[in-house]
This record gives sequence, C-alpha cells and structure tokens, in this order.
Amino acid sequence: MTRILIVDDEESILKSLRRVLSLTPCVVGERVCSLSVDTFSVATEALEKARHTAYDLVLSDYRMPGMDGVSFLKAFREIQPDAARIILSGYADLNGLIGAINEAGISRFMSKPWNDYELVAAIGQALALRELTLENQRLADQARVAMGTLSAAELERRRLESEEPGITHVIWGEDGSVLLDESLLDDPGKGLS
Repeated sequence: MTRILIVDDEESILKSLRRVLSLTPCVVGERVCSLSVDTFSVATEALEKARHTAYDLVLSDYRMPGMDGVSFLKAFREIQPDAARIILSGYADLNGLIGAINEAGISRFMSKPWNDYELVAAIGQALALRELTLENQRLADQARVAMGTLSAAELERRRLESEEPGITHVIWGEDGSVLLDESLLDDPGKGLS
C-alpha cells in the first residue's frame, strides 16, 4: 500500500483529491498500486502526523494560511527526506516555483484546476522516481558497508527510521530510563504513580 499525505486549507479540495485518488488507478512503473490517503487542512497537524507515519509522497497546496507550501514541504523533508514532494497551486508564481524546487526539493508543480489523469500520472511518475532513487541509495549503502565507511548498525537505523519515522529518536532520562514524554525531562519523577 502506498501512503500519500495531502495538505490543503480548502476542505473541498481535499475531498476532491481523495475521491480522484480512490477512483483513478495509479500506475507506478509497470504496476498499478493502491493508495492510502491522509488529508490535513492545517500544515502543522500534517507535520505532527509525519513524525510518526511514513509517507511515500506528499502533495501540498502552495498558498495556505500560517505556513505556505514551500515552508511546509521544507519542514516535511527534514522529517522524511525520501518522500516524493509535489506542489499543487492555483497561482503561477515563478519565484514560488523556484523556491519550491530549490528549498523543498519538489519533483513536480501542478496547477489548479488540475486534470485528474495528469495529476494521477504525475503522482505515479514521482513514486516511480522515488523507488528508483531508493534502490540506488540502497545499493550505494551496501557498497559503503562493504567498504567499511558505513556500519551495518547505522544502515539498519536508517532503514528503521524510513519505515517508522521517530522510532530511533529516544529521550533518555539521567538514570538511563527511556522517557516517553518530553515534558518529563524537567521532572523525571513526574508521571510515575
């Protein structure tokens, strides 16, 4: 199952995109894949979800209140650098497009209103490119392990983090215990009953 995150401040757009992606087959390479779609109208909520859920692709509106699409995708890339990134916008802003490419590393800029089949094809192409990039990265990492420049433990840590974001980020207490809530850093005894 391929997981997609969509962020747009307009609920009607989110509903429309969810419907299109559930009804239109998405071809990645030579296979048809089914898509699991999560939608958010608030970028900060989407980022919080991304800290704990791995996504293959994120599709974001360009102009949103609070956090624009470039800022959102830049922050998202910090959390999940391997996910494909696409911006969907009703505005033809050349500076925004350049910023999206340079700062957020998007693979595609799609305009609103979109053509359903072109959008699904662009998602399929972005996912295929992501798969190829990940395979190249895997082969390069295997070569690094063989040469001794990357440890097998570090390679495994990277794999785990890509599958389950946040799993390798552990907060340790002064006594060596694992803290489950960052607020407990101030008072390790707090929360114990």
